[in-house]
Amino acid sequence: MTTETDSFPRRHARTLRFTLGAPRSFSVAPDGSRVVFLRSGSGTDRANALWVLDTDGGGERVAADPRALLGGASEQLSAEERARRERSREGGAGIVGYATDAAVELAAFALSGRLFTAELRAGTARELPTPGPVIDPRPSPDGRHVAYVARGTLRVVSAEGADDRALTTPEAEEVTYGLAEFVAAEEMSRSRGFWWSPESDRLLVARVDDTPVRQWWISDPAHPDREPHRVRYPAAGTPNADVRLFVVDLEGTRTEVSWDRARYPYLARVHWSAAGAPLLLVQARDQRAQLILAVDPDTGATRMVHADEDPEWLELFPGVPCWSPSGQLVRIADEGGARRLAVGERPLTGPQLHIRAVLDVSADDVLVSASAGTEAAAPEVGEVHVYRVNELGVERVSEEPGVHTAVRSGEVTVLVSATLDRPGSRVRVLRDGKQTATVPTHAEDPGLSPRVTLTQGGARRIPCAVLMPRDYAGDTPLPVLMDPYGGPHGQRVAAAHNPHLTSQWFADQGFAVVVADGRGTPGHSPAWEKSVKDDIAAVVLQDQVDALQALAGDFPLDLDRVAIRGWSFGGYLAALAVLRRPDVFHAAVVGAPVTDLRLYDTHYQERYLGHPDEQPEVYRRNSLIDDAGLVDAAGPHRSMMIIHGLADDNVVVAHSLRLSSALLAAGRPHEVLPLSGVTHMTPQEEVAENLLRLQLGFLRRALSLPDTSATC
Repeated sequence: MTTETDSFPRRHARTLRFTLGAPRSFSVAPDGSRVVFLRSGSGTDRANALWVLDTDGGGERVAADPRALLGGASEQLSAEERARRERSREGGAGIVGYATDAAVELAAFALSGRLFTAELRAGTARELPTPGPVIDPRPSPDGRHVAYVARGTLRVVSAEGADDRALTTPEAEEVTYGLAEFVAAEEMSRSRGFWWSPESDRLLVARVDDTPVRQWWISDPAHPDREPHRVRYPAAGTPNADVRLFVVDLEGTRTEVSWDRARYPYLARVHWSAAGAPLLLVQARDQRAQLILAVDPDTGATRMVHADEDPEWLELFPGVPCWSPSGQLVRIADEGGARRLAVGERPLTGPQLHIRAVLDVSADDVLVSASAGTEAAAPEVGEVHVYRVNELGVERVSEEPGVHTAVRSGEVTVLVSATLDRPGSRVRVLRDGKQTATVPTHAEDPGLSPRVTLTQGGARRIPCAVLMPRDYAGDTPLPVLMDPYGGPHGQRVAAAHNPHLTSQWFADQGFAVVVADGRGTPGHSPAWEKSVKDDIAAVVLQDQVDALQALAGDFPLDLDRVAIRGWSFGGYLAALAVLRRPDVFHAAVVGAPVTDLRLYDTHYQERYLGHPDEQPEVYRRNSLIDDAGLVDAAGPHRSMMIIHGLADDNVVVAHSLRLSSALLAAGRPHEVLPLSGVTHMTPQEEVAENLLRLQLGFLRRALSLPDTSATC
């Protein structure tokens, strides 16, 4: 037993899930002499500093300390910066992002809406006087200028702080230059809105007009004296932002880039390197067709480099499309039932690997992250590895079982590795494949190690993690807690230590915890992911049921006491479970669920369910508030706790309120826990801590379990 002050829920919240103090956001100098990264001072310190590791044995040093630069003053964030952090799920403080020039000599970053640069060799940092609030500053490749966004205007200033000027001017209140629109940042993993040319003489700049997007209002009922916050939210079936792209030179002269925006309105990827013309990836609204276009920056004209079509949808991948140094197109493609790496017109990988991202492209090879494919020699449940791929074959860079990623430039690779038997991640610096340094972590040790078994369940061999209490003797069946995300873009079964910590804490309270990554989750195969098309509810729920029943043959699971908890898509799945399968699930913790699928955003929802005007029955069949189980008096009514942050601008609280209203109209008892001032992330320490305790208390009541009042 432990005291309240050092209990797992308290430490889990205080450390942002034990991520504070861990090094992240690595950049490697092309000559291999420096590795740049962010890290806070301890496992409870949210303020990240900018660090430099000299790979020649000179050790590491601070290049920019946010507290010193702000003179001890607290950070002040603009509404635009808070929105950017919400989209990227950024819970830290201090320097949360930076960009460098091509030589990794100069870094630029924003603090409290002010612009700072750091000379990475000298280790000195200073503020550049600019109008603010500054967002997303980025040095030119030659290090002579810094471009940034302030109040929707793209501006540029010399690296010495002189000649600050606007390159664009918004024509209306709802127009911005240089920022990503909501669906790009939330769903496409495109957080940027401008890109420097390799010659540093001009930029590609996105112009976003939110005028067509419908207005929503986020209010704070705890403060009725405050005006509601207006947001532009593109719900499924409604208009998106109008996005255009311009080439803008340093004098402000601009040339519009032309493509068929009516047919391909989504600007999903932009790549500009010295290896070729600027590349765009543009998608049709239904995401079943996309083009890779090369841009003539002098005229704005585009030519098609590659076209893709898919009967379900086309996924977007990190790192592609791009040019290789020899001028060949590098892309990831779903071909022949596998997710392959292609260079030029030739696929370089087969069904043995499931490619997840391109990490770096050199003259000799392509560095990728990948899972085991459908024809791998052996299953590697929850593992992700780093590979070097070229025309001669495939070589694995990461060795031990786990989850690995990497950043590389030239001969130096930073390999980040998480394993089941070690907390956090180990960061190694490799030169020509041999370790030359490590980057220490300041993250706290969680103080517990998951008792987890990675396995596969059912006829479809669903990846699963099963966690038992650490003190369990194995003599009696245990009540079951299903703990999934269970949907697209959310893999939860990982061959790593920290992703299972919360599940282990629940297990230590007397549960057998099961995490199942059914169809729709990433990392398996294209067919696995796309099997949820038009039927995202029934497919994902059936796989949870199948996994549970299959695992009961190998683990001591009490199938008469089964609960499920989840957040976001996992919250949707938890509600779905008790509404549609009360014969299997007896209680649910429903966190920030999407209940009325017409209220979620265009790019996500229409990818899986189509346009609601064209397929209204698909939306009705998959939405919780239209579920026949709500009014089925013959079936058992299972306990449900609904939790939602009132400040959530991603899954707005209307989802939970509509579900609660439907449950009330059907006479179904349930609990609702509104969280004042809380967004989709729940970053507040007290909220995050007590949410775990309140969920535990509810689950014990719902399953008639004794309250042992454990605080471990």
